[in-house]
Amino acid sequence: MNPSVRRAVALLFMLAAAVWEQNVMASGLQVSPVTLTLQDRQNAEGIWLTNQGQNTIHAQVRVFSWNQQGFENQLNPSRTLVISPPMLKLAAGERQLIRVIRMGPSSSTREEAFRLSVNELPPAEPEKNKIQFVLHYSIPVFIQPKGNSDNSAKLQWSIQRIGQDAFLEVSNQGNSHAQLSAASYINRQGRRKEITPGLLGYVLPGATMRWILPVNAADSAPGSKLEITVNGQKKVQQL
Repeated sequence: MNPSVRRAVALLFMLAAAVWEQNVMASGLQVSPVTLTLQDRQNAEGIWLTNQGQNTIHAQVRVFSWNQQGFENQLNPSRTLVISPPMLKLAAGERQLIRVIRMGPSSSTREEAFRLSVNELPPAEPEKNKIQFVLHYSIPVFIQPKGNSDNSAKLQWSIQRIGQDAFLEVSNQGNSHAQLSAASYINRQGRRKEITPGLLGYVLPGATMRWILPVNAADSAPGSKLEITVNGQKKVQQL
Protein backbone atom coordinates (compact mmCIF):
# COMPACT_ATOMS: atom_id res chain seq x y z
CA MET A 1 0.00 0.00 0.00
CA ASN A 2 1.51 3.34 -1.07
CA PRO A 3 1.84 6.20 1.48
CA SER A 4 -1.02 8.31 0.09
CA VAL A 5 -3.49 5.41 0.25
CA ARG A 6 -2.26 4.50 3.76
CA ARG A 7 -2.87 8.10 4.92
CA ALA A 8 -6.36 8.07 3.39
CA VAL A 9 -7.24 4.80 5.15
CA ALA A 10 -5.95 6.16 8.47
CA LEU A 11 -8.05 9.31 8.01
CA LEU A 12 -11.15 7.22 7.33
CA PHE A 13 -10.56 5.24 10.53
CA MET A 14 -10.18 8.46 12.51
CA LEU A 15 -13.41 9.88 11.07
CA ALA A 16 -15.25 6.61 11.76
CA ALA A 17 -14.00 6.63 15.36
CA ALA A 18 -15.19 10.22 15.82
CA VAL A 19 -18.65 9.36 14.45
CA TRP A 20 -18.76 6.27 16.69
CA GLU A 21 -17.94 8.28 19.80
CA GLN A 22 -20.62 10.85 18.97
CA ASN A 23 -23.29 8.20 18.38
CA VAL A 24 -22.73 5.90 21.35
CA MET A 25 -24.89 6.34 24.44
CA ALA A 26 -23.09 5.02 27.52
CA SER A 27 -25.26 3.69 30.33
CA GLY A 28 -25.02 5.13 33.81
CA LEU A 29 -26.42 2.18 35.78
CA GLN A 30 -24.29 1.37 38.84
CA VAL A 31 -24.82 -1.35 41.47
CA SER A 32 -23.51 -1.43 45.05
CA PRO A 33 -22.40 -3.59 46.76
CA VAL A 34 -21.22 -6.22 44.27
CA THR A 35 -21.73 -9.15 46.66
CA LEU A 36 -24.09 -9.88 49.58
CA THR A 37 -23.86 -12.19 52.59
CA LEU A 38 -26.87 -12.92 54.82
CA GLN A 39 -26.19 -14.31 58.28
CA ASP A 40 -28.10 -17.32 59.60
CA ARG A 41 -30.79 -15.23 61.35
CA GLN A 42 -30.82 -12.32 58.91
CA ASN A 43 -34.06 -12.07 56.93
CA ALA A 44 -33.23 -9.33 54.43
CA GLU A 45 -30.46 -7.33 52.84
CA GLY A 46 -30.30 -4.80 50.04
CA ILE A 47 -28.42 -3.43 47.07
CA TRP A 48 -28.50 0.09 45.66
CA LEU A 49 -29.07 0.83 41.99
CA THR A 50 -27.95 4.28 40.88
CA ASN A 51 -28.41 6.07 37.57
CA GLN A 52 -25.27 8.11 36.98
CA GLY A 53 -26.17 8.84 33.38
CA GLN A 54 -28.22 11.56 31.75
CA ASN A 55 -31.15 9.43 30.56
CA THR A 56 -33.92 7.56 32.36
CA ILE A 57 -33.13 3.87 32.94
CA HIS A 58 -35.52 0.91 33.21
CA ALA A 59 -34.14 -2.21 34.91
CA GLN A 60 -35.21 -5.70 35.95
CA VAL A 61 -33.84 -7.68 38.90
CA ARG A 62 -34.22 -11.46 39.18
CA VAL A 63 -32.80 -14.05 41.58
CA PHE A 64 -31.51 -17.54 40.82
CA SER A 65 -30.25 -20.41 42.95
CA TRP A 66 -26.60 -21.09 42.12
CA ASN A 67 -25.02 -24.54 41.96
CA GLN A 68 -21.94 -26.03 40.33
CA GLN A 69 -21.91 -29.41 38.59
CA GLY A 70 -19.70 -30.86 35.88
CA PHE A 71 -17.26 -27.94 36.33
CA GLU A 72 -20.04 -25.54 35.26
CA ASN A 73 -22.16 -22.89 36.98
CA GLN A 74 -25.86 -23.68 36.98
CA LEU A 75 -28.61 -21.11 37.64
CA ASN A 76 -32.25 -21.96 38.34
CA PRO A 77 -35.23 -19.82 39.41
CA SER A 78 -35.36 -19.51 43.20
CA ARG A 79 -38.22 -19.34 45.70
CA THR A 80 -35.89 -19.05 48.69
CA LEU A 81 -35.20 -15.37 47.97
CA VAL A 82 -37.53 -12.72 46.53
CA ILE A 83 -36.76 -9.26 45.18
CA SER A 84 -38.61 -6.03 45.90
CA PRO A 85 -39.12 -4.23 43.60
CA PRO A 86 -38.27 -6.54 40.67
CA MET A 87 -38.86 -3.79 38.09
CA LEU A 88 -37.83 -0.17 38.43
CA LYS A 89 -37.43 3.13 36.65
CA LEU A 90 -34.58 5.47 37.53
CA ALA A 91 -34.42 9.07 36.41
CA ALA A 92 -31.00 10.67 35.88
CA GLY A 93 -29.25 10.93 39.25
CA GLU A 94 -31.88 8.82 41.05
CA ARG A 95 -31.08 6.01 43.50
CA GLN A 96 -33.22 2.98 44.45
CA LEU A 97 -32.85 0.35 47.18
CA ILE A 98 -33.60 -3.22 46.08
CA ARG A 99 -34.56 -5.50 48.96
CA VAL A 100 -33.41 -9.14 48.96
CA ILE A 101 -35.81 -11.03 51.25
CA ARG A 102 -35.59 -14.57 52.59
CA MET A 103 -38.78 -16.64 52.55
CA GLY A 104 -37.76 -18.99 55.35
CA PRO A 105 -35.02 -19.94 57.80
CA SER A 106 -31.83 -21.62 56.68
CA SER A 107 -31.93 -25.39 56.99
CA SER A 108 -28.68 -26.25 55.26
CA THR A 109 -25.46 -27.27 56.98
CA ARG A 110 -23.63 -25.60 54.09
CA GLU A 111 -23.67 -22.09 52.80
CA GLU A 112 -26.37 -21.49 50.16
CA ALA A 113 -25.50 -19.53 47.03
CA PHE A 114 -27.61 -17.36 44.74
CA ARG A 115 -27.12 -14.87 41.93
CA LEU A 116 -28.95 -11.59 41.45
CA SER A 117 -29.34 -10.78 37.77
CA VAL A 118 -29.63 -7.01 37.27
CA ASN A 119 -30.50 -6.15 33.69
CA GLU A 120 -30.87 -2.72 32.19
CA LEU A 121 -33.72 -2.83 29.68
CA PRO A 122 -33.34 -1.25 26.24
CA PRO A 123 -35.41 1.91 25.69
CA ALA A 124 -38.84 1.43 24.11
CA GLU A 125 -38.05 4.15 21.56
CA PRO A 126 -34.28 4.33 20.98
CA GLU A 127 -32.90 7.56 19.60
CA LYS A 128 -32.14 7.54 15.90
CA ASN A 129 -28.49 7.11 14.88
CA LYS A 130 -27.56 6.20 18.46
CA ILE A 131 -26.08 2.91 19.67
CA GLN A 132 -27.51 2.11 23.10
CA PHE A 133 -25.40 -0.08 25.39
CA VAL A 134 -27.33 -1.80 28.18
CA LEU A 135 -25.59 -3.27 31.22
CA HIS A 136 -25.93 -6.59 33.01
CA TYR A 137 -24.72 -7.33 36.53
CA SER A 138 -24.55 -10.75 38.20
CA ILE A 139 -24.33 -10.28 41.98
CA PRO A 140 -23.35 -13.24 44.23
CA VAL A 141 -25.54 -13.71 47.32
CA PHE A 142 -24.57 -16.12 50.11
CA ILE A 143 -26.66 -17.34 53.07
CA GLN A 144 -24.59 -18.62 55.98
CA PRO A 145 -25.42 -22.16 57.22
CA LYS A 146 -27.53 -22.76 60.29
CA GLY A 147 -25.76 -23.38 63.60
CA ASN A 148 -22.31 -23.99 62.16
CA SER A 149 -19.30 -22.10 63.48
CA ASP A 150 -16.76 -23.46 60.97
CA ASN A 151 -17.82 -21.40 57.96
CA SER A 152 -14.73 -21.73 55.79
CA ALA A 153 -13.58 -23.12 52.47
CA LYS A 154 -11.43 -26.26 52.54
CA LEU A 155 -9.74 -26.59 49.18
CA GLN A 156 -7.91 -29.38 47.43
CA TRP A 157 -5.71 -28.40 44.46
CA SER A 158 -4.51 -30.53 41.56
CA ILE A 159 -3.43 -30.44 37.90
CA GLN A 160 -5.46 -32.51 35.44
CA ARG A 161 -4.03 -33.32 32.01
CA ILE A 162 -6.56 -33.84 29.22
CA GLY A 163 -5.09 -34.35 25.77
CA GLN A 164 -2.70 -31.49 25.07
CA ASP A 165 -4.14 -29.25 27.79
CA ALA A 166 -3.48 -28.87 31.51
CA PHE A 167 -6.21 -27.75 33.89
CA LEU A 168 -6.22 -26.40 37.42
CA GLU A 169 -8.81 -28.37 39.37
CA VAL A 170 -10.06 -27.11 42.75
CA SER A 171 -12.42 -29.01 45.08
CA ASN A 172 -14.11 -27.40 48.07
CA GLN A 173 -14.95 -29.70 50.99
CA GLY A 174 -15.73 -26.85 53.38
CA ASN A 175 -18.97 -25.11 54.33
CA SER A 176 -18.32 -21.78 52.59
CA HIS A 177 -17.40 -20.54 49.12
CA ALA A 178 -13.93 -19.71 47.83
CA GLN A 179 -13.41 -16.70 45.59
CA LEU A 180 -10.27 -17.14 43.46
CA SER A 181 -8.49 -14.25 41.75
CA ALA A 182 -5.10 -12.88 40.63
CA ALA A 183 -3.74 -16.30 39.66
CA SER A 184 -0.31 -17.16 38.20
CA TYR A 185 1.24 -20.54 37.41
CA ILE A 186 4.89 -21.06 38.41
CA ASN A 187 6.74 -24.10 37.00
CA ARG A 188 9.52 -26.04 38.70
CA GLN A 189 12.17 -23.79 37.15
CA GLY A 190 10.47 -20.70 38.60
CA ARG A 191 9.06 -19.37 35.33
CA ARG A 192 5.77 -17.59 35.86
CA LYS A 193 2.75 -17.45 33.54
CA GLU A 194 -0.27 -15.37 34.43
CA ILE A 195 -3.64 -17.14 34.39
CA THR A 196 -5.70 -14.03 35.11
CA PRO A 197 -5.01 -10.67 36.80
CA GLY A 198 -8.60 -10.41 38.02
CA LEU A 199 -11.38 -12.79 39.06
CA LEU A 200 -10.80 -16.43 38.14
CA GLY A 201 -14.07 -17.71 39.61
CA TYR A 202 -15.77 -19.27 42.62
CA VAL A 203 -15.80 -22.77 44.08
CA LEU A 204 -18.99 -23.40 46.06
CA PRO A 205 -19.17 -25.83 49.03
CA GLY A 206 -19.18 -29.45 47.86
CA ALA A 207 -18.27 -28.49 44.28
CA THR A 208 -15.27 -28.97 42.01
CA MET A 209 -14.31 -26.43 39.34
CA ARG A 210 -11.70 -26.50 36.61
CA TRP A 211 -9.79 -23.82 34.65
CA ILE A 212 -7.33 -24.24 31.81
CA LEU A 213 -3.68 -23.41 32.55
CA PRO A 214 -1.49 -21.38 30.16
CA VAL A 215 0.86 -24.35 29.63
CA ASN A 216 0.72 -27.59 27.66
CA ALA A 217 0.06 -30.83 29.48
CA ALA A 218 3.64 -31.91 28.73
CA ASP A 219 5.01 -28.78 30.41
CA SER A 220 3.07 -29.22 33.66
CA ALA A 221 4.65 -31.34 36.34
CA PRO A 222 4.42 -32.11 40.07
CA GLY A 223 6.33 -29.55 42.09
CA SER A 224 4.90 -26.54 40.26
CA LYS A 225 3.17 -23.78 42.23
CA LEU A 226 0.14 -21.58 42.04
CA GLU A 227 0.22 -18.00 43.29
CA ILE A 228 -3.39 -17.02 43.91
CA THR A 229 -5.68 -14.87 46.05
CA VAL A 230 -8.35 -16.82 47.96
CA ASN A 231 -11.14 -14.78 49.56
CA GLY A 232 -8.90 -11.74 49.56
CA GLN A 233 -5.84 -13.50 51.00
CA LYS A 234 -2.80 -14.03 48.79
CA LYS A 235 -1.20 -17.48 49.02
CA VAL A 236 1.22 -19.80 47.24
CA GLN A 237 -0.12 -23.32 46.71
CA GLN A 238 1.95 -26.36 45.83
CA LEU A 239 0.49 -28.45 43.01
